Amino acid sequence: MEEAENSSASSSSSTTSCCSSSASDRSQPISRAGDDHLFSILLLLPVESILSFSSTCKKFRTLACSDVLWESVCRREWGPASVDALRSSYIWSPDDCHGGTDSRSNKLTSSWIDIYRQVSRLDSIACHSLSGFLGGQEDSTLPSPRASHSLNFVSDSMVLFGGGCEGGRHLDDTWVAYIGRDFRRKLIWQRVNSGLPSGRFGHTCVVVGNFLVLFGGINDHGNRQNDTWIGQLAFHETLGISIMWRLLEVGSTVPPARGAHAACCVDGRKIVIHGGIGLYGLRLGDTWVLELSDNLCFGMWHEFVVQPSPPARSGHSLTWIGGARAVLFGGRGLGYEVLNDVWLLDISRSSMRWVQLLYEMHDIPQGVSLPRVGHSATLVLGGWLLIYGGEDSLRRRKNDFWVLNTKEISSQAEQQGNKSNTSNGLLASSWKRLNSIGYKPSPRSFHRVCSDHLGRYLYVFGGMVDGLLQPAAASGLRFDGELFLVELLRSRV
Repeated sequence: MEEAENSSASSSSSTTSCCSSSASDRSQPISRAGDDHLFSILLLLPVESILSFSSTCKKFRTLACSDVLWESVCRREWGPASVDALRSSYIWSPDDCHGGTDSRSNKLTSSWIDIYRQVSRLDSIACHSLSGFLGGQEDSTLPSPRASHSLNFVSDSMVLFGGGCEGGRHLDDTWVAYIGRDFRRKLIWQRVNSGLPSGRFGHTCVVVGNFLVLFGGINDHGNRQNDTWIGQLAFHETLGISIMWRLLEVGSTVPPARGAHAACCVDGRKIVIHGGIGLYGLRLGDTWVLELSDNLCFGMWHEFVVQPSPPARSGHSLTWIGGARAVLFGGRGLGYEVLNDVWLLDISRSSMRWVQLLYEMHDIPQGVSLPRVGHSATLVLGGWLLIYGGEDSLRRRKNDFWVLNTKEISSQAEQQGNKSNTSNGLLASSWKRLNSIGYKPSPRSFHRVCSDHLGRYLYVFGGMVDGLLQPAAASGLRFDGELFLVELLRSRV
């Protein structure tokens, strides 16, 4: 963006002269066009072209930098729902943790062009500990430390289920914390269910509208599961929050039992799962799609078989990035190696396909640290895929934050078309390591993350962290029960 501003500024003097002289005005039809007409034209242009247009003369600069235009640009780039949520939500800041509400904090005090720049140039995030932000709850009324659980944001609430804990035991509890649209509210965890679904860890749970769809997992006897559950929250004036879990009817064709797989919802009604650890500890490389009925009363599983496809793995991530596409990253392979490959799944065509997006780690600053397993990957505001934590092949936990530009990789895959199923090379600029300010959480792996509707706030809970003794050894690991917040837009916008 800066390059566009600089290059256009160097060539703006001649255009400025044209705009300032009446003779040139008569010879340049665009200078006599009405603002409404110019506004419509600008909304059809790429951002770089809008910035170039703004540098030509004072008249055009006023229009091209107007708040109305850039709010429309944000709506075009991020979608109306994100902009409406940003406009209507209370803006949370670290100063609000222990203070009262500020009646002015729900007003946008930065221009939309500044908001756009901060999101599009994302270079840092802020972390905030929420240990003192839990409404004074005792430890006995908080979720216990765990890893490989599920954590989702649904119906304006955070829902936590299951996971593994000390001694290799599974958990079967469900916890809910209502958040609403006010991310400064003190969180109150409420235990709402136990026993259903059965206890497990390494399962997946994805949001479909106001429902949760849970699949698979491993219990403390080492048994793999392949059952599918539907969960829905209910709010009662007197009873508070409850959740109903029910087993989904899926017919006789189901994926092999597994845990430590990856899953996401694509195209509104399709659940995609990939890989995981099956029977006898075998890592899997298969892809399955669950087609849900409109009323979510039943579903049908079918295997998606195509070549090439991602090799077998576990502990990886599969994240919806918009439309009918998802991105797979990392994990642990058949040879116990930790991976750093990127695959794009596209189910928008008549025939689904996997596309591997190649890149060289040495072309990316600090790229040598990218391979990981047990990380989280979350789509956030601006179309960034935010990757956090995990561990490397030596079981060293990480606390770094990376983003992958999903718009660039989608564009690259689109340009590639049907030529092959291996890209010509993922641009090094698609990857970026972020600076982290504020609270410094412990390095962790097999934690879970969920984000708000806007993709501006992310909650991180649990995971495996280093113990006090022999931190790099398995015996030195401990389960964590910390909850902290990651914030994308740090300033009060």
